[in-house]
Amino acid sequence: MSVLFTPFRQRDLTLRNRIAVSPMCQYASVDGVPDDWHLVHLGSRAVGGAGLVMTEACAVSPEGRISPQDAGIWNDAQLEAWAPIARFIRAQGAVPAIQLAHAGRKASTFAPWLGRSAVPLADGGWQVVAPSALAYNADYPAPQALDAAGIAQVVDDFRASAVRALEAGFEVAELHAAHGYLLHQFLSPLSNTRDDAWGGSFDNRVRVVLDVVDAVRGVWPERLPLWVRISASDWVEGGWEIEQSIELARLLKARGVDLIDTSSGGLSPLQSIDAVPDYQVPFARRIREEVCMATGAVGLITTPAQAERIVADGDADLVLLARELLRDPYFPRRAARELGAEIETPDQYLRAW
Repeated sequence: MSVLFTPFRQRDLTLRNRIAVSPMCQYASVDGVPDDWHLVHLGSRAVGGAGLVMTEACAVSPEGRISPQDAGIWNDAQLEAWAPIARFIRAQGAVPAIQLAHAGRKASTFAPWLGRSAVPLADGGWQVVAPSALAYNADYPAPQALDAAGIAQVVDDFRASAVRALEAGFEVAELHAAHGYLLHQFLSPLSNTRDDAWGGSFDNRVRVVLDVVDAVRGVWPERLPLWVRISASDWVEGGWEIEQSIELARLLKARGVDLIDTSSGGLSPLQSIDAVPDYQVPFARRIREEVCMATGAVGLITTPAQAERIVADGDADLVLLARELLRDPYFPRRAARELGAEIETPDQYLRAW
């Protein structure tokens, strides 16, 4: 029997299988509002059989967007636009999930196909913020270091966005603390050179992440899971590493986080990554084993056999797929056929099965 197609239960929620749609920015929103593109993009992957379908990174404030075309959840117009999308995902048997994010110093940039560089203020860009006044690289915006009031506002923005996400009908919330975005920027000594209560020591650098988790867990129902995505390693000497990730995971588990979505990199252009299949899986396994906590594996997972092995071998509790699900929204259905597993099929599609 395929382990990949066994249910996965957390709190009062059950995923029908261990395949999740990883957040994938679409750069297709106006004023942070999702539209029909997002309904079809995410809805087709729910019809395709995934157990959980997660939105792209949703900014918790206008300045938290990666680009002017990013989706958000900082106002009620966005909430109302997300609600039918979450409802459709749930109607297809998948769990609707949302990733809450703030891009920090990697904000106010163009969509990738337009050239990832700073958007001028005259073209809709904005002043970006970060733990320290250090730009990602010479092409990115120069950030302004957050003061105490600014940090408090960021924490409250995450809390308020979680309230809206719940009202929109999402059943899993994931906090984005990876890929060089704001929460990751606080974690890494490469981007956080502060000498106050939010910088220097490990305890100080994790403070903002823990405050955000506490604020969101305080409004996110006990019956629903809360996940955190981390970059387990910066892949740069002197940066954030797996040992620190393990310690952070212990702190997150104690605060009610249910799963660590285990990615890596994205903080520094100096990173050196040998990106081969399974290259991030050992990080997920170490956190799972050493913290006794559920993890998700992500990154270059492209075949049913590979996904099955990761879960069956205990490397992670589920797999999150991104590019493979862009290529094939119905990957879970193909995987079920290859692995000899049963999967529920919409009546409208039965003639093809």
